[in-house]
Amino acid sequence: MKVTVIGDGGWGTALAMVLDRNGHDTTVWGPFEEYLEEIRSSGENKTYLPGVQVPASLKWTSNHAEAVQDAGLVVLVVPSRFYKPVVEAFKPFIPADALIVSATKGLDERTHERMSETAEAILGRPVAVLSGPSHAEEVARGVPCAVAIAAHDHAIAEQIQNLFVNDAFRVYTLDDVVGVELGGALKNVIAVAAGISDGMGFGDNSKAALMTRGIAEITRLGTALGAKPETFAGLSGIGDLMVTCMSRHSRNRGVGERLGKGETLEEIMASMKMVAEGVWNCQAAKELADEKGVSVPITEQVNAVVHEGKDPRQAVLDLMSRAPKPE
Repeated sequence: MKVTVIGDGGWGTALAMVLDRNGHDTTVWGPFEEYLEEIRSSGENKTYLPGVQVPASLKWTSNHAEAVQDAGLVVLVVPSRFYKPVVEAFKPFIPADALIVSATKGLDERTHERMSETAEAILGRPVAVLSGPSHAEEVARGVPCAVAIAAHDHAIAEQIQNLFVNDAFRVYTLDDVVGVELGGALKNVIAVAAGISDGMGFGDNSKAALMTRGIAEITRLGTALGAKPETFAGLSGIGDLMVTCMSRHSRNRGVGERLGKGETLEEIMASMKMVAEGVWNCQAAKELADEKGVSVPITEQVNAVVHEGKDPRQAVLDLMSRAPKPE
């Protein structure tokens, strides 16, 4: 099948490599032609996926119409902050019969929409979602992993599953689009907290507590927003939370670690080439929780540290000194 990945970051490149390995005619769209030419000539996405050779069979283009011409599958992998305008730009060109899947793990900062909600509103058709514990650095190298595909129509989920699945990329199907997508977005906020814990020199006990209480508040907020609670016990919930809170590859955990060591957010963001969605999305998550009347104490403290300049030590003290509530 002719497939198109919209987004030339590390995750988009890794997913394109999975599809290429499966024999699909795969094109990657990126916004800057000069950078794409560098990828073509070097065989490496040096900014977003350094050290990984990309196959010569992958095509790269900055032309919207050319990118999706005759595409049977379109994969949206654009950072949440730029997602809406990019999807709007592609609307006139995506074939009417193409399957569409969103693989961006984030929320719209202004509307608080999930990414598939944004895409469906623009494109006027169903959009499936892909999420799960799957760092680009490992997926690109063919390290075994498992992810979830969710769609309201199970037949669509199965079609997309068949396009992606191989002996290193296992895909499970679900019908809980809301849960799969929220699990992928909200875990980034908890990962920032886990990084702060690491940066302050805390240990395994501290991180285990953060992850356990983190999945509890993700589940509370997710179910209030229409997700199935059991989804958060799966790949796109606790699975993605674990890998993002623990991995050296995790940009969200890395930002938190630097905050915990005393760097300012401005210093950290100025030095980063890649996106840490938890930094952008912690405020949206907090505001969603406020709207629903859901308790999300870790998310609240992450937002206070990131956007209000709160001292991480005070945030930890405030979390630990709260009166415990029964489960």
